Amino acid sequence: MNASLIVQTIASVLAASVPLIYAGIGETLTEKVGVVNLSLDGTILLSAMVGFAAAYTTGSVPVGILAAMVVGALMALVVAYGSIALKQDQVAIGFVLTLLGADIASFLGRPFVRIPGPRVPHMPIPILADIPVVGPILFQHNILVYLAYALLIGSWVWIAHTQPGLRLRAVGERPEAAFARGLSVNRLRYLYTAAGGALVGLAGATYSLSVKLGWSHGHTAGMGWIALAIVIFGGWHPARVALGAFLFGAFKSLGSILQPVYPNVPTQIFQAAPFALMIVALLLVSSNIEER
Repeated sequence: MNASLIVQTIASVLAASVPLIYAGIGETLTEKVGVVNLSLDGTILLSAMVGFAAAYTTGSVPVGILAAMVVGALMALVVAYGSIALKQDQVAIGFVLTLLGADIASFLGRPFVRIPGPRVPHMPIPILADIPVVGPILFQHNILVYLAYALLIGSWVWIAHTQPGLRLRAVGERPEAAFARGLSVNRLRYLYTAAGGALVGLAGATYSLSVKLGWSHGHTAGMGWIALAIVIFGGWHPARVALGAFLFGAFKSLGSILQPVYPNVPTQIFQAAPFALMIVALLLVSSNIEER
C-alpha cells in the first residue's frame, strides 16, 4: 500500500467515525448529568431517515440536519421525562424506544428507500488542506467533520474546565448536594439530555447525508450500541470516546481491505469482525485504565 493510499484510507476512516463521535459525546453529556439513554440505536436510525427525508423533500441539507436533531432531542426527552417525572425505569424506556424508533423509521421511510438525494457538500479548508499528509487527512472534508473537531475540544473544555461543567458533574454524581447548593437538578437534566439527544440525532443525519448516503432499511443498525459501548468503556471522557470511534472506523476499513484479499472467507465474517474486535479492544483499554 503506497503512502497516498494510506493517507486516503486514514482520511476516510476519520470521516466515517464522525457520526460515532457525535453520538458518543451526546450520550456522554446525558450520562454525566445522570440520565442513561439506551435508545441510541433506534434514535440514530430514525433520525437518519428523518434527516434524509426532510433534506430530500425540502431540497435543503440544513433543514434535514435540524429535523434529525429535533428527533434525537425528543427521543431523549421521553427517556428523561419517564425517569424524572414518571419515576419509571429509564433502561426499560430506552430499550422500548430503540425498537419503536427502528419500526417507525422502516414504516415512514419506505418512500425514500434507495433513492438519490442531497448530501453535505465537500468543503476543503483553504491553505490548511494543502499541508502535506495532515491536510488531506484533517482538512479536506465537509462542515460536519470540522464541527466534530470543535465539539470534541469544546465538550472536553466544558466538562472539565468550566463552572457549568462542574455543575453538570455535580448533578450527575451528587444530585442531593447539588440541590442543596441551589442548583435546579431536574432542569439541568432535561437540558443536557435534550442537548445530548440532539447530538445523537445529528449522528443519524451525518450517516444519511454524508457517510452512507441515502436511506435503506437497517441503514445504521448496530451503530447506537457501538456508541454506547464506546461511552462506557471510554470512561465518559470525550477524547477517549473519539479514539474509540476512530478505532471502530479503522476496524471497519480493515474488513473492507481484507475481504478482496481473502475471497473464500464468508463476507459475514468481515461484516461482524469489527464489532467483536471493538469490544475486545475497549475491554483491554478499560482494564488498563482501571489498573492505573
